Amino acid sequence: MRKIIFPALLTALMLSLTGVASAADGWIKPFNGKDLSGWTQKNGTATYVVEDGGVIRGKTEVGSPNSFLCTDKDYGDFELEFEVKCDDGLNSGVQIRSQTAEAKGDQKFGRVNGPQVEIEKSVGEAGYVYGEATGRGWLTPADRLKPHDHFKNGEWNSYRVVAKGPRIQTFINGEPIEDLTDEEIYKTHPTGFIGLQVHGIGKDQGPYEVRWKNIRIKPL
Repeated sequence: MRKIIFPALLTALMLSLTGVASAADGWIKPFNGKDLSGWTQKNGTATYVVEDGGVIRGKTEVGSPNSFLCTDKDYGDFELEFEVKCDDGLNSGVQIRSQTAEAKGDQKFGRVNGPQVEIEKSVGEAGYVYGEATGRGWLTPADRLKPHDHFKNGEWNSYRVVAKGPRIQTFINGEPIEDLTDEEIYKTHPTGFIGLQVHGIGKDQGPYEVRWKNIRIKPL
């Protein structure tokens, strides 16, 4: 008697043989697409919610300092991919290898600090690397900090970040943006969490929103 292999079973068999399944190829999804389990908000009072379709939406709050939704897990060397869409009036970013300083007073968490991959409208500095609360300002050297239009305003943009040792490479929509080697920041931030930033705004601004989806990371 001829055996029939159903499509779903055949797919599972092929994945097991080829090793292209998510768990097998090394990619991890820190966001489950349903809720914010595995993430903790540090600093600020911006709001983060999960929308249909597996999207994290961050919304500004007047009077709030910079807010960060951070992975509970730390990462050292990795490749990170995500898609982002940001209101034109809002500056945002994604923290990598970041930490919190020692908490003061009644703070629950200390100040988030570390390298940040910039998110902002074109023409602008999206994709360059900033030293959030490090006292250094831009980690991207001034001679390379040239405004560009690779970030598509009002649309979803794909980001890719490769961090290996002191080298950080960034890409937006497939275009290489930064290739930074910074031994100093690597000494102080060799590992840390990933953080989704909602920047603080002035009292007569906003509200603004930023959205992320398809977040995945591969430890190297």
